[in-house]
Amino acid sequence: MSNDSIMKDLTKTPEEIAKMRVAGQLAAEVLEMIGDYIKPGVSTGELDRICHDYIISEQNAIPACLNYRGFPKSICTSVNHVICHGIPSDSKVLKSGDIINVDVTVIKDNYHGDTSKMFFVGKPSLQAERLVRVAQECLYLGIEMVKPGVHLGDIGHKIQKHAESNRFAVVREYCGHGIGREFHERPQVLHFGKPGTKEKLEPGLCFTIEPMVNAGQRHCRLLPDKWTVVTKDHKYSAQWEHTLLVTEIGVDVLTRRSEEAFD
Repeated sequence: MSNDSIMKDLTKTPEEIAKMRVAGQLAAEVLEMIGDYIKPGVSTGELDRICHDYIISEQNAIPACLNYRGFPKSICTSVNHVICHGIPSDSKVLKSGDIINVDVTVIKDNYHGDTSKMFFVGKPSLQAERLVRVAQECLYLGIEMVKPGVHLGDIGHKIQKHAESNRFAVVREYCGHGIGREFHERPQVLHFGKPGTKEKLEPGLCFTIEPMVNAGQRHCRLLPDKWTVVTKDHKYSAQWEHTLLVTEIGVDVLTRRSEEAFD
């Protein structure tokens, strides 16, 4: 079977897309809600409890991370040199100058919405501020490219080029992914690559772009908890994520927050 045929098989029906829109907006709302609670002195465990209660009680939805392949919490909180999959803890208390990625996935009516955002705790350093900004630019540049016929390698190349032109590095071991009834579906969406390679996008495909950008080298290390991924050189890392729908003419950002504007 050709890659084009495989991609057509992964596209969503209008009914599925409607459910993806709902799940995506719920995930976005969690990130909009939690921002006011992110300040010096709060623990990542407390942030997890607030998000968990909001998803369950206010949204009548399910936090997808909780018990997913054994993950013990409802959100991921990745602070400073943690690249991704940081486990919330009452012992991890935020301090001024920290940067934190909050990664939220909500299940509603069996469909997933997956998104993450970087937050500053107090006033960040100039380098941290620049890293977070460039990582967000990487996401937005990738999103701008999404339309039918574009290769995933085109998107990965654009993200890699922007990060490296700013003297940052893209993590290669973790990537974006298809999403729908399952948390992680095909295709894999790499944040590096060569133009004209990998699968071509089809209308109706839903997937995430979630570049992880390091201030130092790209290399990472998995901690003994088997979840938390950190930079090997202990330098900061930043990540942003959206769930996207390929439309007939371009892209729809299913997890768009009210602060964001997309054409």
